[in-house]
Amino acid sequence: MILVTGATGHVGSELVRRLTAAGEPVRAMTRRPAEARLPEGATAVYGDAADPASLETAFAGVTGAFLMSAQVVGADEGPTHDRALAEAAARAGVRRVVKLSVLDGGAGSDVIARWHAAAEAAVTAGDFAWTLLRPGRFMSNALQWVGQLRVGDEVSTPFADRPAASIDPADLAEIAALALTTDEHTGATYELSGPQTLTPAEELRILGEVLGRTLRLRPLPDDVARTGMSRYGFPPDVVDAIMHRTLNSDRGAEVLPTAEKLLGRPARTFARWAGEHAGAFTARERSGSV
Repeated sequence: MILVTGATGHVGSELVRRLTAAGEPVRAMTRRPAEARLPEGATAVYGDAADPASLETAFAGVTGAFLMSAQVVGADEGPTHDRALAEAAARAGVRRVVKLSVLDGGAGSDVIARWHAAAEAAVTAGDFAWTLLRPGRFMSNALQWVGQLRVGDEVSTPFADRPAASIDPADLAEIAALALTTDEHTGATYELSGPQTLTPAEELRILGEVLGRTLRLRPLPDDVARTGMSRYGFPPDVVDAIMHRTLNSDRGAEVLPTAEKLLGRPARTFARWAGEHAGAFTARERSGSV
């Protein structure tokens, strides 16, 4: 039995589909199991890393687990959710663990680096056959534009000129499935990207071509981005670190070869991702639109 945490998220849902299609029994952990739409072969189970007692049932009888956390960096004294998941996996005797981390993991010395170093250590210090996946930006981040594009042709977004080599969550899920079902990736740490470097403005142009619409991007000032992160719950020191990383590092724009080597084929492009998810953007609410 393989447990997928974050099973209704962008990566988790793709992973559940891939594992069940391969005939693997899957337990899909979510905070709202009654609302989960799962393929045959997957069973929904309640679990919340903020409620460690709920994890005992979720992990019972599991041999492999995909671990991810959406806990806001700096929301506690450390990554308590990652620790709770790793501890529950250890108590249940889980043998193989794949941890979803972030590009560069704990590299560096700022508050973000310290947080992710501790999150990864929760897994690597355990008695697991572990694999760390470190992707950069997800192509699915473009889904944040859905609300704006359902009522018009303009998108407001921060960091509009900052490039990234985004990765398709489906490719990431395929790599996670490989690591969960074979021993070939034990002890490996993979830095992962997509096949091309694009800015949000360029992604919006491609999305417009797929949708047959002329879309416009309105850049938001950096101070608006800072305010938005604060409202989301990031503490001031974390906001400072995010702003500094975003504005002063090109690391996320690097096209890394690891994904293509692991997949044995070219990684999916943003145009392909947009084509496969075009339906999410087409239910427009503007009068006279289709």
